[in-house]
Amino acid sequence: MTRVPVAIIAREWLRIGCVGFGGPPAHIALLRDLCVRRREWVDEREFEDSIAVTNLLPGPASTQLAILCAWRLGGVPGALVGGACFILPGLVLILALAALLLSTAAPAWVLGAAAGAGAAVPAVAAHAAATLVRGSLRQVGPVLSARVRWAAYLLVGGVAAAVTGPWLVLVLVAAGLVEVSVRAPLGRRSAVPLVLALPAVGGGLGAVAWVAAKVGALSYGGGFVIIPMMRQDAVHTYGWLSDERFLDAVALGQITPGPVVQTVAVVGYAAAGLGGGLLAALVAFAPSFAFVLVGGPRLDRLRANATAKAFLTGAGAAAIGAIGGSTLPLALSLHRPWQFVVLGAAAVWLLLLRRGVVSALVVSSVAGALITLG
Repeated sequence: MTRVPVAIIAREWLRIGCVGFGGPPAHIALLRDLCVRRREWVDEREFEDSIAVTNLLPGPASTQLAILCAWRLGGVPGALVGGACFILPGLVLILALAALLLSTAAPAWVLGAAAGAGAAVPAVAAHAAATLVRGSLRQVGPVLSARVRWAAYLLVGGVAAAVTGPWLVLVLVAAGLVEVSVRAPLGRRSAVPLVLALPAVGGGLGAVAWVAAKVGALSYGGGFVIIPMMRQDAVHTYGWLSDERFLDAVALGQITPGPVVQTVAVVGYAAAGLGGGLLAALVAFAPSFAFVLVGGPRLDRLRANATAKAFLTGAGAAAIGAIGGSTLPLALSLHRPWQFVVLGAAAVWLLLLRRGVVSALVVSSVAGALITLG
């Protein structure tokens, strides 16, 4: 195994954190280019194994991949430094934008740009769900019974995102447990902790930490599944954000570099200022570091764990359904007639023309700013 100085890990992972626009596909491509092609620190097989392992873990997979690659190259110090450098650029930027957007004296063009980008968010959610459906269905295999179960989990997750509110996480975990039970030999049981599936209670920083913990520890199926998970707590349970401002927060998470999970920092900022934003980010990303630092060499064995694969099949399918199901309440959150025009244009751009998410959000935000100023 190649050992790399921590200073080099810090420099390279900071660069990726600064230019990593576009979500997990972009992050994976940047890490592959650095670690496999240019520096030849790891071989292609080892990198693919790392992708497979992090996809089996709950939480932001591309962040865990960045931490795991840094751990392979620099041990625990490398993992801590590399993960922090990957996360911090986007976190600093999203908190700065949150401070501007949520201030009492935000300029009209800023609010208009946010409204435009927020209008495109339901289309972004639909695009994310469609992309995940295409990728996951290939992994399910041709067996009819497996595909029927997968479709059922997908449907249940979609309905849950639209109507169940705080119980969405419980639905995701239940779907995973059902699939484990179906595949497990008779007489064997598997247990998965459910405590984080309960609705948040209380208020203040404790509530911020609780919401962030659910995001960081139980976000199966990609970063976008945090959107329906957070909306109930941030908008309805605590009222930290209005529906409109929540859409803006999601848009900020998409147009800034780094993982989409950083959206939780905007929620934390709305709840308790800068301290709340930093706390939310710390709690949300802590499980990703813990999985790598505690799991270490045992993570490679996770790929062959039938229970883990079964649980992810059920929970992941339900999560994809939840992403798709969230498009309806997100679209109903729009209030201005012109936003529905922007939403339609973004849907065509993403779903029919299959163009990029960042470009859709940027064009939508420019349109919103021009409409507001006009």
